[in-house]
Amino acid sequence: MSSPSTADSRDALFVRIREALANPAISHAHEHPVHPANVTPEATLSQWLPAVGATFEEQLDLLARNSVDLKTEFKVVASAEEAAAHLNTLATENKWTKVATHRGSLNDAVAAQLTTPVYRVDDQFDKVQLETCDAGITECEALVAQTGSVCLTAPSSGGRSLSVLPPHHVVLARRSQLIADLPAAYALLKTKYGAKGYPSFISFTTGPSRTGDIERILVLGAHGPKKLTVLLLP
Repeated sequence: MSSPSTADSRDALFVRIREALANPAISHAHEHPVHPANVTPEATLSQWLPAVGATFEEQLDLLARNSVDLKTEFKVVASAEEAAAHLNTLATENKWTKVATHRGSLNDAVAAQLTTPVYRVDDQFDKVQLETCDAGITECEALVAQTGSVCLTAPSSGGRSLSVLPPHHVVLARRSQLIADLPAAYALLKTKYGAKGYPSFISFTTGPSRTGDIERILVLGAHGPKKLTVLLLP
């Protein structure tokens, strides 16, 4: 018996597709959540995320606690000098031979006091050289207390690669960049970039890169930096 032609097989497939489309799909309640008129999506989101205090001190405390859980090193420093001193200590302890950074008021103030050679990625740079750096030092858009996340964009963090390729990511942020929750982060991005166009790279970095895919064993640094340090400056 000869096999059906390609045209016959295609026609039969189209018939089956039409028959399937003629029958409405089964709708499950969880696929179409109903929000009462007086309940906003932000209010619904808050049911699934931890409550955030209204004061700066409460938000700072939550960020610090989340950082411990996420294995992020979080440290409040009093000045750029103290931030540089801490990074110089990390460089000695971890035997850093070179770090990378980009232009920025915080980065420039701290990088000028580092004892480790600094590689700049502001204009054209060599990705192979960047991969040889032990740490990437970036600024950020915001720190999110609710989730312990760092909100990064291409303009705020020196492009796409600096926060990903070096094995240790260091974030420098100001106290004024601490925000309460994810809705506040999205509002900040909309206010800053909504009219002129969003950056090609937006990321919420929540602790070091990690995976638990293999036998549910947590492995840090699987898809990016294995260490994350966040320094909060005035």
